[in-house]
Amino acid sequence: MSKNTDRHKFILQKVETDGFVNVQDLSNELSVSEVTIRKDLKLLEDKNLLFRTHGGASKTNPYTNDRPVAEKEKLNGPEKRKIAFEAATRIDTNDSVIIASGTTMLALARAMQPNKHLTVVTAALPVALELLQHPQVDIVQLGGQMRNTSSSVTGNYAELMLDDMLCGVLFLGVDGIDPEIGLTTTNLSEARLNQKMINAAQTTIVLADSTKFGKRGLAKICALDQINEIITDNGISPAMLNMLEEKGVKVTVV
Repeated sequence: MSKNTDRHKFILQKVETDGFVNVQDLSNELSVSEVTIRKDLKLLEDKNLLFRTHGGASKTNPYTNDRPVAEKEKLNGPEKRKIAFEAATRIDTNDSVIIASGTTMLALARAMQPNKHLTVVTAALPVALELLQHPQVDIVQLGGQMRNTSSSVTGNYAELMLDDMLCGVLFLGVDGIDPEIGLTTTNLSEARLNQKMINAAQTTIVLADSTKFGKRGLAKICALDQINEIITDNGISPAMLNMLEEKGVKVTVV
C-alpha cells in the first residue's frame, strides 16, 4: 500500500473505527516511515478530516474546554452513575478517602451508602453537601478559592491542608486521558491540587466516562504510571483499552 490515496483512506477508516490512531502503529502497518505518516496526518488535518494529537490523531477535537458543572452534569449521566456505583465498592469501613471535584465525583457521593464510620476529604462543595446526610461520615472540606464552574476549591490553602494528610484512596475525575501524555484537566490550579491529592493517597482511582479518552486539557495532572486504576464505561474503544493495558494500567469497564 504505497499510494498516498490508499494510505489516507486506510488512516481515515482506522480513525473512524477506533476513534484515534497512533503514528508508530500506522508506520508499522503501512510499512512507511513515521515522517511520512506525520505528513499524511498534517494533510488530512488541513482538510478537516481529523485532528492531530501528540503521537497520532483522533476523530474528534482532543482539546477540552472548562464548562459549568451544571452543564457537565447533563452529559453521560447513566454512564457516570454506573462508574460511581462500581467505585463505591472500593471504599472500606473506617477508611479515609479523598474525593476530588467533578460531576462523576458527585455521582460517587450519591452512590455511597456508608453504614459505619468513614472520613472523606473533598475539595468539592456539592460532594460535601451530599454526604452531610450520612452522620457516620466525617467530612473534611478543603479551604481556598471557590471556582464557579466546578463549585470546588483550589489554591494554596487547600494544598497546605493536604500536606498534613495521608489517606487510603483518592477518587479523581479528569477532563482528558491520553495514553502518551497522561491525565489532564482544564484548570492549572485544579491540576496542582490534584497532584497534591495523589501525593496524599496510597491508591489513586480515576473515574472517567469513555468520552474522556483521547482528550486533553490545558493542565497536566500526572502520567499514567502514577495511578492504580481507571473505572470507565463500555463505550471505551478496544484499541484504547489495549493501549492502556499495554502501559500497565488496570482498567475496569462497567
